Amino acid sequence: MSNVGSTNVSFVGLTNNSLTSALVELETAPQRVRDLASWLLNQAALAANRLVSEGLSAVGAHRSHYTVLAALDEFGPASQAALARRCGIDRSDMVALVNVLSRDGLVGRRPDVADRRRNVVTITAAGQRRLRALETVLARLQDALLAPLSAPERDQLVTMLRRVVDHHGAT
Repeated sequence: MSNVGSTNVSFVGLTNNSLTSALVELETAPQRVRDLASWLLNQAALAANRLVSEGLSAVGAHRSHYTVLAALDEFGPASQAALARRCGIDRSDMVALVNVLSRDGLVGRRPDVADRRRNVVTITAAGQRRLRALETVLARLQDALLAPLSAPERDQLVTMLRRVVDHHGAT
Protein backbone atom coordinates (compact mmCIF):
# COMPACT_ATOMS: atom_id res chain seq x y z
CA MET A 1 0.00 0.00 0.00
CA SER A 2 1.44 3.37 -1.00
CA ASN A 3 0.17 6.74 0.07
CA VAL A 4 0.13 9.17 -2.79
CA GLY A 5 -1.25 12.50 -1.73
CA SER A 6 -4.24 11.68 0.42
CA THR A 7 -5.34 8.72 -1.70
CA ASN A 8 -4.38 5.18 -0.75
CA VAL A 9 -3.42 3.12 -3.78
CA SER A 10 -2.12 -0.42 -3.61
CA PHE A 11 0.12 -2.07 -6.16
CA VAL A 12 1.80 -5.44 -5.92
CA GLY A 13 5.44 -4.95 -5.00
CA LEU A 14 5.20 -1.35 -3.78
CA THR A 15 5.90 -0.50 -0.16
CA ASN A 16 4.92 2.42 2.03
CA ASN A 17 8.36 3.93 1.61
CA SER A 18 8.70 3.42 -2.14
CA LEU A 19 7.26 6.74 -3.18
CA THR A 20 8.16 8.81 -0.16
CA SER A 21 11.86 7.96 0.10
CA ALA A 22 12.67 10.06 -2.98
CA LEU A 23 10.62 12.91 -1.58
CA VAL A 24 12.13 13.06 1.92
CA GLU A 25 14.00 16.25 1.02
CA LEU A 26 10.69 18.05 0.62
CA GLU A 27 10.47 18.59 4.36
CA THR A 28 14.17 19.36 4.93
CA ALA A 29 15.17 21.34 1.84
CA PRO A 30 15.39 25.13 2.22
CA GLN A 31 12.21 26.97 1.22
CA ARG A 32 13.98 28.85 -1.60
CA VAL A 33 14.97 25.47 -3.08
CA ARG A 34 11.44 24.09 -2.66
CA ASP A 35 10.14 27.10 -4.60
CA LEU A 36 12.23 26.32 -7.70
CA ALA A 37 10.30 24.81 -10.58
CA SER A 38 13.39 22.80 -11.57
CA TRP A 39 13.63 21.23 -8.10
CA LEU A 40 9.90 20.45 -8.02
CA LEU A 41 10.04 18.89 -11.50
CA ASN A 42 12.97 16.75 -10.37
CA GLN A 43 11.15 15.60 -7.24
CA ALA A 44 8.06 14.73 -9.29
CA ALA A 45 10.25 12.89 -11.82
CA LEU A 46 11.90 10.87 -9.05
CA ALA A 47 8.51 9.82 -7.71
CA ALA A 48 7.19 9.07 -11.21
CA ASN A 49 10.22 7.01 -12.20
CA ARG A 50 10.14 5.01 -9.00
CA LEU A 51 6.39 4.41 -9.20
CA VAL A 52 6.48 3.34 -12.86
CA SER A 53 9.60 1.19 -12.48
CA GLU A 54 8.22 -0.65 -9.46
CA GLY A 55 4.73 -0.96 -10.94
CA LEU A 56 6.00 -2.40 -14.22
CA SER A 57 8.46 -4.65 -12.42
CA ALA A 58 5.57 -6.07 -10.39
CA VAL A 59 4.08 -7.38 -13.67
CA GLY A 60 7.41 -8.57 -15.08
CA ALA A 61 7.94 -5.64 -17.41
CA HIS A 62 10.26 -2.69 -17.87
CA ARG A 63 9.70 0.79 -19.25
CA SER A 64 11.70 -0.14 -22.36
CA HIS A 65 9.35 -3.07 -23.07
CA TYR A 66 6.40 -0.70 -23.14
CA THR A 67 8.28 1.88 -25.22
CA VAL A 68 9.28 -0.61 -27.92
CA LEU A 69 5.86 -2.25 -28.08
CA ALA A 70 4.14 1.16 -28.24
CA ALA A 71 6.48 2.35 -31.02
CA LEU A 72 5.89 -0.78 -33.10
CA ASP A 73 2.14 -0.56 -32.57
CA GLU A 74 2.00 3.13 -33.45
CA PHE A 75 4.52 3.33 -36.30
CA GLY A 76 4.63 -0.23 -37.62
CA PRO A 77 7.60 -2.49 -38.40
CA ALA A 78 11.06 -0.96 -38.11
CA SER A 79 14.70 -1.94 -38.29
CA GLN A 80 16.37 -2.43 -34.93
CA ALA A 81 18.49 0.67 -35.56
CA ALA A 82 15.49 2.84 -36.44
CA LEU A 83 13.60 1.48 -33.45
CA ALA A 84 16.56 2.28 -31.19
CA ARG A 85 16.64 5.89 -32.46
CA ARG A 86 12.87 6.31 -32.17
CA CYS A 87 12.79 4.95 -28.61
CA GLY A 88 15.98 6.62 -27.38
CA ILE A 89 17.57 3.26 -26.59
CA ASP A 90 21.22 2.46 -27.36
CA ARG A 91 21.54 0.17 -30.40
CA SER A 92 23.39 -2.55 -28.47
CA ASP A 93 20.74 -2.43 -25.73
CA MET A 94 18.05 -2.66 -28.41
CA VAL A 95 19.51 -5.93 -29.69
CA ALA A 96 19.29 -7.46 -26.20
CA LEU A 97 15.81 -6.02 -25.66
CA VAL A 98 14.52 -7.38 -28.98
CA ASN A 99 16.02 -10.75 -28.05
CA VAL A 100 13.98 -10.77 -24.81
CA LEU A 101 10.78 -9.56 -26.46
CA SER A 102 11.23 -12.08 -29.29
CA ARG A 103 11.88 -14.92 -26.83
CA ASP A 104 8.64 -13.98 -25.07
CA GLY A 105 6.74 -13.99 -28.38
CA LEU A 106 5.93 -10.26 -28.18
CA VAL A 107 7.83 -9.23 -31.31
CA GLY A 108 8.94 -10.94 -34.49
CA ARG A 109 12.25 -10.31 -36.17
CA ARG A 110 13.11 -11.10 -39.77
CA PRO A 111 15.81 -10.04 -42.23
CA ASP A 112 14.96 -6.91 -44.23
CA VAL A 113 14.21 -7.94 -47.84
CA ALA A 114 15.90 -4.75 -49.09
CA ASP A 115 19.03 -5.22 -46.96
CA ARG A 116 19.59 -8.65 -45.42
CA ARG A 117 22.15 -7.21 -42.99
CA ARG A 118 19.28 -5.47 -41.17
CA ASN A 119 16.51 -7.01 -39.11
CA VAL A 120 12.96 -5.72 -39.25
CA VAL A 121 11.03 -5.96 -35.98
CA THR A 122 7.24 -6.31 -35.86
CA ILE A 123 4.79 -6.53 -32.98
CA THR A 124 2.93 -9.84 -32.68
CA ALA A 125 -0.66 -10.42 -31.56
CA ALA A 126 0.74 -11.46 -28.17
CA GLY A 127 2.76 -8.23 -28.13
CA GLN A 128 -0.37 -6.20 -28.78
CA ARG A 129 -2.15 -7.96 -25.92
CA ARG A 130 0.83 -7.32 -23.63
CA LEU A 131 0.88 -3.66 -24.71
CA ARG A 132 -2.80 -3.28 -23.76
CA ALA A 133 -2.15 -4.92 -20.39
CA LEU A 134 0.80 -2.60 -19.75
CA GLU A 135 -1.34 0.40 -20.74
CA THR A 136 -3.85 -0.61 -18.06
CA VAL A 137 -1.07 -0.86 -15.47
CA LEU A 138 0.39 2.50 -16.56
CA ALA A 139 -3.02 4.17 -16.38
CA ARG A 140 -3.34 3.04 -12.74
CA LEU A 141 0.21 4.23 -12.04
CA GLN A 142 -0.54 7.62 -13.61
CA ASP A 143 -3.66 7.85 -11.43
CA ALA A 144 -1.57 7.11 -8.35
CA LEU A 145 1.09 9.64 -9.32
CA LEU A 146 -1.43 12.38 -10.02
CA ALA A 147 -3.88 11.49 -7.24
CA PRO A 148 -3.86 14.97 -5.67
CA LEU A 149 -5.00 16.54 -8.96
CA SER A 150 -8.45 16.66 -10.53
CA ALA A 151 -8.91 15.41 -14.10
CA PRO A 152 -8.80 18.95 -15.57
CA GLU A 153 -5.67 19.74 -13.51
CA ARG A 154 -4.02 16.55 -14.83
CA ASP A 155 -4.78 17.57 -18.41
CA GLN A 156 -3.47 21.07 -17.73
CA LEU A 157 -0.29 19.70 -16.16
CA VAL A 158 0.40 17.45 -19.14
CA THR A 159 -0.22 20.35 -21.54
CA MET A 160 2.16 22.63 -19.65
CA LEU A 161 4.85 19.96 -19.30
CA ARG A 162 4.62 19.18 -23.01
CA ARG A 163 5.09 22.89 -23.76
CA VAL A 164 8.19 23.09 -21.56
CA VAL A 165 9.64 19.89 -23.07
CA ASP A 166 8.88 21.08 -26.62
CA HIS A 167 10.47 24.46 -25.90
CA HIS A 168 13.72 22.83 -24.81
CA GLY A 169 13.76 20.43 -27.75
CA ALA A 170 13.59 17.29 -25.63
CA THR A 171 11.98 14.24 -27.14
